[in-house]
Amino acid sequence: MAGKVTVLGGGAMGTGCSILLAERPGREVTLWTRSPAAAAEMTATRENRRLLPGVRVPDAVTITSDVAAAAQESELLVVAIPTAYLRQSLTAIARELPAGVPIVSVVKGIENDTFLTPSRIIRDVVGEIDVVALCGPSHAEEFARRLPASVVVAGSNDVLLREVQSLFTTDRFRVYTNHDIVGVELAAALKNVVAIAAGICDGLKYGDNAKAALLTRGIVEISRFGVALGAELATFAGLAGIGDLITTCFSPYGRNRRVGERLGQGATLAEITAEIHGVAEGVTTCKSVYDLARKQGIDMPICTEVYRVLFEGKSAVATTDSLMMRPLRAEA
Repeated sequence: MAGKVTVLGGGAMGTGCSILLAERPGREVTLWTRSPAAAAEMTATRENRRLLPGVRVPDAVTITSDVAAAAQESELLVVAIPTAYLRQSLTAIARELPAGVPIVSVVKGIENDTFLTPSRIIRDVVGEIDVVALCGPSHAEEFARRLPASVVVAGSNDVLLREVQSLFTTDRFRVYTNHDIVGVELAAALKNVVAIAAGICDGLKYGDNAKAALLTRGIVEISRFGVALGAELATFAGLAGIGDLITTCFSPYGRNRRVGERLGQGATLAEITAEIHGVAEGVTTCKSVYDLARKQGIDMPICTEVYRVLFEGKSAVATTDSLMMRPLRAEA
């Protein structure tokens, strides 16, 4: 797969992926962003100043808002559009995408109402094509600066998995393969909800003990949810599970952790949304997880309390009391 690669989505992750993919000389990489103004600015400055300031986008990356030109003759599409906008965005451009071209999703979330993961949304809109999910602890702010990172690519097509693994791997970005795309995508989505809870811990200055306990019980919830929906338990001990959870809950780059921190400090969701750059996927995903867990009868106390803080106005301190004073039980 040495031909043209097109990245759809001009956010931090999309920009980071285009930078990563352009590392090998001779590879043709195009980055599509829907905003003509953003495309013009990034082309002129070779920088995504709003989301990846100080990181140069190589001259080898073509930046455009013309989706037909971006996708023309592409051999692989990389989708980096937030879940909340994924269906609408793909529906608008689907006719311009080359038929049958495989897709790599780097999107993390669960769609409201349909409860579909990104790979399933993509197939729902584009058709039954090969889609793999690339997930793991991978803040674009770091890997775009060539700081070491390891991720996992998941799907059912072994040939495509190996091709994507080779395509994305560099001396500073290592890719593993996994067949459990259900588990990988659910882990990637739910860790953002737990990250909001971790941020609440930070905002309330609860310390290391509380945060460690939260992450530990958080991965239990994520695993319980995933297994109930057909995932493999081992996936949640891997890079898409505990690996991404750790990064998201501690990193200063994590928007979901930042949302929680500000909630813990007393800010409203409306105030926080106005402050942050980019999309905090955990906010909309939390609603999907809450609704689906109730529908399926899955016990999700942490996610439930995050939902109540986000959407029902419950205070962060009150939700702490609710979690700490739950009926006592065995750990396993």
